[in-house]
Amino acid sequence: MCQINTDPMKSQQGYLDVVVPPDILDYPTSTDLVVRELSNATLRCVANGSPQPNITWKREGGAPLYLPSGKEVMAVEGQNYTIPRVTREHMGAYLCIASNGVPPSVSKRIFLTVEFPPVIEVPSQLVGARVGRQLVLQCLSQAFPKSINYWVRGDNTLVKGPGYQTETIDSAYSISMRLTIKSVALEDLGEYKCVSKNYLGETEQSIKVDHVKTPDWGLSSTKLPKHTKGKYLGRPVSENSVEIPDAEESTASSSPAPRGTANVFLLVTSLLWISCGKPVARL
Repeated sequence: MCQINTDPMKSQQGYLDVVVPPDILDYPTSTDLVVRELSNATLRCVANGSPQPNITWKREGGAPLYLPSGKEVMAVEGQNYTIPRVTREHMGAYLCIASNGVPPSVSKRIFLTVEFPPVIEVPSQLVGARVGRQLVLQCLSQAFPKSINYWVRGDNTLVKGPGYQTETIDSAYSISMRLTIKSVALEDLGEYKCVSKNYLGETEQSIKVDHVKTPDWGLSSTKLPKHTKGKYLGRPVSENSVEIPDAEESTASSSPAPRGTANVFLLVTSLLWISCGKPVARL
């Protein structure tokens, strides 16, 4: 108050507001949190300042937040943020942002870790393999803490060696497991298991490898049998036999096909198409 001692006395009053930028308090505010999957998690953030700061929660990277109703939102207001029945999708960093109109606003990063036992998925539990070919078996494991992963056949653990190659590719809480059989032999056929375990549990999945024979597209003879009636390879055939010459002989010969010879198109092992005893196309 400012006062002047005159007659009459005069005075003037003024008001001073002291503003204080926000400050997040370490003690009541949550630190990094570790919870089991399907349990409840509550993140807490407390701040001082003048005027009293507002608290906003966001996920790092712009991922949505989930309300208890299941609705997805980009931000939540309030000191406490509760996630009921936490799943592995909730794992990540959360930002507590305090602001009251007095710069600067402040934030704190809280990391939520969700622990769960291993779960394995396989693209196919039955795989066909050809002898002499390379074969890749694959399993996808999800677990946290990170799981120990390996392949088993019978009582033996498969490791990298002359016949096998093992590989793991990490991504967040997922691990892609690959087993490469460099050249399949008959003794490689059978059941393989991919195993994952951490301190919360252990699981496995089986993949069965079956033999697939390589098809033989060749023909045992290039001469149609005599006295053949009906249809051969879907085309009518006369009683006369059809001689199919070699490619070189057919190229050199310019004589027309004998009368009465069946008009047959036939795919032979060299992929040479024959018409009336003369080659017409090579594939």
